[in-house]
Amino acid sequence: MNDSRRPMFAANWKMHMGPRGASEFVAAFAELYAPRDDARIVFFPPSISVAAFRDASEGRPDLELGVQDVHEAVSGAHTGAVSAAMAKEAGVGWALAGHSERRREFGDDDATVATKVNRILESDTRPLLCVGETLEEREAGQLETVLSRQIKAVLDTLDGHGIAGLTYAYEPVWAIGTGRTASADDAAAAHAVVRREIEMRGGPADAVILYGGSVKPANIDELLSAHGVDGVLVGGASLDPEGFAAICSAGR
Repeated sequence: MNDSRRPMFAANWKMHMGPRGASEFVAAFAELYAPRDDARIVFFPPSISVAAFRDASEGRPDLELGVQDVHEAVSGAHTGAVSAAMAKEAGVGWALAGHSERRREFGDDDATVATKVNRILESDTRPLLCVGETLEEREAGQLETVLSRQIKAVLDTLDGHGIAGLTYAYEPVWAIGTGRTASADDAAAAHAVVRREIEMRGGPADAVILYGGSVKPANIDELLSAHGVDGVLVGGASLDPEGFAAICSAGR
């Protein structure tokens, strides 16, 4: 991690935490975790719980809010979908794009992800672009090819201002929810590839790149020590207020 920058800790609750659970989590987490100026904390609850989280965290402006996905259209007949503009109106400042589960379960291909990133930026919201390889791709030696393709598909659709507005999460698909975690060396190597691809396409050398994949209190210090890792995107471990508070307190 670059010691001159604040680490970012992001919680992706996926399809967990309804409105009541979100409110209860915020109350518990706020008791366990004191605000700190040297870190950034962002939560991505389900869309149905965004308002509850927003209201419960009203006294804690350090807890930032995002949505897990937006539709690629500005508006229209898309039952069940949420547009980037609607999310912004609900009070969010961030949106995920390209998470592996969206790619795998919902068919979000590279072009769709690129369109979603553009919609997020148009709504004056910050995109967190997720990229990563499957186990089969990794074992076939395709790590660099996959990451290059995923990043190029998005950055080629943006101008310099848009590219500068991106934050990234490298998530090895083989380590998400499996209990397997990339070693610090694995994470550093992959983050170096992501950073090189960003710079090759006119992106900033100091772009923030998070690691995501079975992050937990037991491995947070090792992951943050990896060169080029600027924070973490946490799944299952972010559902426990005590555990996530411990993660967010790393390096304090």
